[in-house]
Amino acid sequence: MTHPALVPGSVAVVTGAASGIGLAAARRFAGLGLAVCLADLPGPALDTAAEAVSSAGARDTLAVPTDVSRPGEIEALEAAVRARFGGADILMNNAGIQPGSALFGPVENWARVLEVNLWGVIHGVRTFAPGMIARGRPGLIINTGSKQGITTPPGDPAYNVAKAGVKVFTEALQHELRGTPDCAVTAHLLIPGFVFTGLTAGNRTEKPAGAWSPEQTADFMLERLAERDFYILCPDNDVPRALDEKRIAWAAGDIIENRPPLSRWHPEFAAAFAAYLEA
Repeated sequence: MTHPALVPGSVAVVTGAASGIGLAAARRFAGLGLAVCLADLPGPALDTAAEAVSSAGARDTLAVPTDVSRPGEIEALEAAVRARFGGADILMNNAGIQPGSALFGPVENWARVLEVNLWGVIHGVRTFAPGMIARGRPGLIINTGSKQGITTPPGDPAYNVAKAGVKVFTEALQHELRGTPDCAVTAHLLIPGFVFTGLTAGNRTEKPAGAWSPEQTADFMLERLAERDFYILCPDNDVPRALDEKRIAWAAGDIIENRPPLSRWHPEFAAAFAAYLEA
């Protein structure tokens, strides 16, 4: 059984839609007979993606060049969707970047990551959600988070901070929506596993065996939306859900057990973590 918002006649808006998970999701929405608006930075990739989504069966397709870090461009995106389709029923805030960061590295990297990965989600929700609620129709707001925003591994602190913020923001959003009278819109946090996209490919040209494809991720998202999951925790070919659950529980246990932060990577706790996984 599909989610009641994912039916022909609905309108989906996807940011970061020119490639990766965003494009895969836009094509799946199109295959369900939705009208789809693709938002991404201007360029040939966005135009090509719009053609692919149109060919996938979309009732109608619109491509709007958008930098999600700029509130004015998000407002222009919402106005374009309203003018073309009357409003949105599904909003997928998926745009993201990962240029790399270091704790004391260039502040410009920090600013750009937070502007796109966190503020892009906040701008998107604040701009679209009031109109979605007012439509009185079943609706979905899907924000793309990351396991790095939950277990926060060492190595890219700006990305971790942004994705941790997306998690907290989306939790607060769903609490707000469920307490809003006559609101038929729900929020959901997509938590991808290892997905082979332009963001994760690096110098690789072929998908590693352990990675999922963007299409697998989009399919899993639709399956879990049908079950009304809030936390859409995706496995991959290397990491099953059971292992993710243990890693997440261990991270929370750092507080409960008063261990050092990120103890999973602390040499004094390596044996304890290995024993925990085996238990």
